Amino acid sequence: MDTSLVLWRRSLAEALAAFALVFAGCGAVVANDQYDGALGAVGVSLVFGLIIMVMIYATGHLSGAHINPAVTLAFTLTRHFPARDAVAYVAGQLAGATAGALALAAVWTSKPAHLGATVPTVSPGSAFVYETLLSAFLMFVIIAVATDTRAVGAAAAIAIGGTVGLDALFGGPVTGASMNPARSLGPALVSGTWTDFWVYLAGPILGASLGALAYQLIRTPLEGEGTA
Repeated sequence: MDTSLVLWRRSLAEALAAFALVFAGCGAVVANDQYDGALGAVGVSLVFGLIIMVMIYATGHLSGAHINPAVTLAFTLTRHFPARDAVAYVAGQLAGATAGALALAAVWTSKPAHLGATVPTVSPGSAFVYETLLSAFLMFVIIAVATDTRAVGAAAAIAIGGTVGLDALFGGPVTGASMNPARSLGPALVSGTWTDFWVYLAGPILGASLGALAYQLIRTPLEGEGTA
C-alpha cells in the first residue's frame, strides 16, 4: 500500500476494485443463468477468484486491495490498518460494488438471477455458519500473505484469489460464497433482493475477525516462548 497517496485516491482504488468484482463476478452469475449454465459452478468460481487476483495485482500497491469491508474491519481490529481510514475505505467499497450492480442492471434490464444477489439455499442459521467459516478461511490467508514477511510475498494475489475460488467452489451452491458485505449489498440494493441479507453482513464480519485473530494468535510468540 502506498501511504503517500491521499486517502481519497486509495479509497477510489478500492471502489474501482469492488466495481470490477461485482461486474465480473456477478456478471458471471447472470451470464451462467442466461446461457443455460454455460459457465457452470466451476466457471463462476473461477471468475470470482481471477477477478480478485487481477485486482490485487492492479491495486494492491496503491490501497492494499482490501476490496471488502470485512477485510478492512479485520485489519483495523488487529491494528494493521488505521481506524481513521477505515470509514473511507468501506464507503469506497460499498459505492464501487453498487456501481458494478448498476452497470449490470443497465445491460440486463430484466435483472436475471437477481443480478448475482446472494440468497441462501439452506436455513439462515446454517448459511451464517458457512459465511462465517468461509470468511475466516479467506482472512486467515489474507493476513498471512499481507502482513507476514515469511509468507508468499509477490504471489499473494494468487493465494488470495485461489482461496476465493476454492471457497466459491464448495460454498457457492450453499450461500453464494459472498464473504464480502459489499459484494452482496450491490446486487441486493439494485435488484431489491434482501432475503436473509443479515447473513452476508454478520457472517463475513465475524468470520474475517476470527480469521485475523487466529493468525495473530499463531504468529505471535508468547514471552519466553522458543522459536523452534
